[in-house]
Amino acid sequence: MSMTENIFFAESSGPGECPRARARRVQILDAAAHCFRAYGFHGASIANISRQAGMSAGHIYHYFESKEAIIAAIVQRDLERLVAIWAKLRASQDVRETMVELSAAEVKNIMDPFSAGLRLEIVTEAARNPEVARIVQAADCCCKESLAETLRLARHAGGKNDDEETLAAMSEIIVAMFEGLMVRAIRNPMIDRERITVMVQRVMRQIIASPDWAGMA
Repeated sequence: MSMTENIFFAESSGPGECPRARARRVQILDAAAHCFRAYGFHGASIANISRQAGMSAGHIYHYFESKEAIIAAIVQRDLERLVAIWAKLRASQDVRETMVELSAAEVKNIMDPFSAGLRLEIVTEAARNPEVARIVQAADCCCKESLAETLRLARHAGGKNDDEETLAAMSEIIVAMFEGLMVRAIRNPMIDRERITVMVQRVMRQIIASPDWAGMA
């Protein structure tokens, strides 16, 4: 795990918890995700979340001191999922092809209407709330660092040696592609996801297999 990842997890994670406490946190996060998606960050109150979770507001404050803390935990949960994917990729026999294969699952995840709406709500709040912006930006750094390392291995296996700036730019393009699909899932709910998935896999293969990106500037 990188230094940036360590910083983010140190700020977002609580101490070791028993299974019951972890289950309670998940219960709260699922309820909060529903409320943020349905009412927006400002429209969703702790009272809304407590009703959705089936527990008292005091119980929620026992685990999370604020709505920002709940968002931090939701973002962390998604980040942990992505970091686990990149780690799985780096451990695979064929990083490039495994990366292309797993991109199909990520298209499905990122274009899920509920997930897309929740992520967009969090990003919207980050545009006006410095604390949420800090949370989102820290998670973004972790994600891109892990993705860049995965790209480095995939490209190195094909005989390419890219500098850090090129890997960072490639990571930005991939992240932008998936985040764009998130927006498209809201704008065009009838989009052909199967066809999009095939095209995304082709783009991923091209990015990974293309010759010297730095020399194309």
